[in-house]
Amino acid sequence: MIPGGGQPNMQQLLQQAQKMQQDLAAAQEELARTPVEGSAGGGLVKATVTGGGELQGLVIDPKAVDPEDTETLADLVVAAVRDANQSAQELQQQKLGPLAQGLDGMPGLPF
Repeated sequence: MIPGGGQPNMQQLLQQAQKMQQDLAAAQEELARTPVEGSAGGGLVKATVTGGGELQGLVIDPKAVDPEDTETLADLVVAAVRDANQSAQELQQQKLGPLAQGLDGMPGLPF
């Protein structure tokens, strides 16, 4: 209920929405620059992704390389990338969750 029974100040609501949108964009940019690491095989394979989930690097310990068993190495790479992406998603939730929830309650906004 609005104090005094009046209508909400649309200008004020629009300004709040614009600020939230700017904050969300800034948080997304920060995530795109934030490296997040994941690993598999007790650290034999390490993957680095951005907070947005883009693969940036991959480190494979020579001990993980067996020419007779490339399938295990491939599995370790996939597991390390998945681990890094899971961490990136958790980081996204921490950074963007509160901002996105604030935007959900504003009807008629294009985001």
